[in-house]
Amino acid sequence: MEFRTDYPENYRAGFACFVGRPNTGKSTLTNALVGEKVAITSAKPQTTRHTIRGIIHQDDHQLILVDTPGLHKPRTLLGSRLNDLVASTLSEVDVIGFCLPADEPIGPGDKYIASQLELLDGRTPIVALVTKTDKVSQEKVAEALMAVGALADFADVVPVSAVDGFQIDTVDSVLTGHLPVSPPLYPEGELTDEPEEMMIAELVREAALEGVRDELPHSLAAQVEEMYPREGRSEDNPLWNVHVNLFVERSSQKAIIIGKGGNRLKAIGSESRRGIEALLGTKVYLDLHVKIAKDWQRDPKQLGRLGFDFS
Repeated sequence: MEFRTDYPENYRAGFACFVGRPNTGKSTLTNALVGEKVAITSAKPQTTRHTIRGIIHQDDHQLILVDTPGLHKPRTLLGSRLNDLVASTLSEVDVIGFCLPADEPIGPGDKYIASQLELLDGRTPIVALVTKTDKVSQEKVAEALMAVGALADFADVVPVSAVDGFQIDTVDSVLTGHLPVSPPLYPEGELTDEPEEMMIAELVREAALEGVRDELPHSLAAQVEEMYPREGRSEDNPLWNVHVNLFVERSSQKAIIIGKGGNRLKAIGSESRRGIEALLGTKVYLDLHVKIAKDWQRDPKQLGRLGFDFS
């Protein structure tokens, strides 16, 4: 891929960061804006653990979205490091999108995040994004907009629905308005700088999160052990071997992931394989193994081995 050279004189490029409580639609909005799946989504809170950049290419701008974990009161070392990751990201972007869902009242978590954003002291513009407007009536959307407007002095307040595409272009335009004049920062056509191995691991973890107990997402990690093309296959019919380990903290959690007779693990493999094949553009042989890493969320060494060393 090559950098664009024919960009207009007033071309803008820069970084936007989404913040908000867990499960406020940050990853779904990222995917909707980019037009491709670059961030995992789940009905379970706290599913995003890595900063993911989704890159939007338009004629007059390039908007790089930084999707972070939801800010929350940490209960583990992992939780503390996730919050540290958000804080460090906020200091490096050009504009912040604060996601507040229209289908929930403003609560202590939202007020906590608003107080943290106040510490930026106006150095970075903050746009309030009232998400999930498809879930409520227009009257409720209006009420949510008024409540959000009273929460803080935002640069802009924009209602949006990533599910039905409502005001996606407006969010892009508003965020871009806060970017500096700059040449493109990424080659044209590139949608994310996330390594393929990381995206594959996240696809597997997303599939594993569906239908499990509420506490399991915090205890579940996925890591690609190795991936390589199968020997002896023709260029017209390639096959990739992908080996992924799923880590849990207790044997009881391992039993949940595997399921009766291995049925749940098979379902996880089938679901995630479709996403991996779409990502790689080739057929995939997916080999999944479930392993126990006792109390890994509280162990600095194990956090580092599983890719959560945020130093």
